Amino acid sequence: MSSATQQLRDLLAQELGRVVIGVAASVDALVIALIARGHVLIQGVPGLGKTLFAKALARALGGEFKRIQGTADLMPSDIIGVHVFDEAARDFAFRPGPLFADVVLVDEINRAGPKTQSALLEAMEERQVSVERTVLPLPADFIVLATQNPREFEGTFPLPESQLDRFMLRVDMGYPTRAAESEILVRYGGVLAAAHAALDAVAVIDRALLGAARAAAERVHASAALSAYVLDLAAATREHPRLALGLSTRGALSLLKAARIVAGMRGSEFVTPDDVKQVAPWVLAHRLVLTPEATLEGASDTEVVQGVLATTPVPR
Repeated sequence: MSSATQQLRDLLAQELGRVVIGVAASVDALVIALIARGHVLIQGVPGLGKTLFAKALARALGGEFKRIQGTADLMPSDIIGVHVFDEAARDFAFRPGPLFADVVLVDEINRAGPKTQSALLEAMEERQVSVERTVLPLPADFIVLATQNPREFEGTFPLPESQLDRFMLRVDMGYPTRAAESEILVRYGGVLAAAHAALDAVAVIDRALLGAARAAAERVHASAALSAYVLDLAAATREHPRLALGLSTRGALSLLKAARIVAGMRGSEFVTPDDVKQVAPWVLAHRLVLTPEATLEGASDTEVVQGVLATTPVPR
């Protein structure tokens, strides 16, 4: 009998597959983030279906979906909400912004200014917002999916390290394979409303299964040697000659959590180094800051992660 983690992954893959095609790896990342109560940064060029992906997730969870479009003039109050004067009550009433939803898509987050990017920090870390000295809680399963254009695009503001560290995972979404793209053209090329019809076909997953998957993930065993391996990887990034900033303690925790969940997704009761290696590119790459010299030489964060994985001794 499959575990709750496997059931959740299979159901999400089935329901999201009704709408999006060729994104199996991204579904695994979403399952990890949902179970761990983390957030996901999706990086890729426009037009790859990232918005449809987020809408399908919200529909599958049976939650409210809100979209925030990143622009240079977007202000913190535009996403958090504002107090307006109620003539009838003769008092100020708070009107919540789009941040108060189960699934929040921040589209092109790196087009928003640093002030607005920073407004997300409290919401992502503590699942609450502070307005006029009042703390307002966000939904229990609140998750942020943010999309980011490649950094060389014009009119973008690179996310600060503190913001990047709040994202548990970064998924690099590339162009689909020819077979997947051919299926996309067949499915959505002839009917303009096909995407909306596909969303209507997505079934809602029982939220109790998500709670059971979280409990199951906590029971997956991580040995002392495995934890030491995670610490070795963190130390390797901090001492790497091509990195100006290595993995934070929050990042090391995220790496261990993600490895436990992916071990549960394959039905194992314990974590192996291969589980750590599988999730390391998602967890590590966006948290690493290259030195100026490495950037000029054309190095990438994913290449550095692969090098660290290749040179760090693996426990037996």
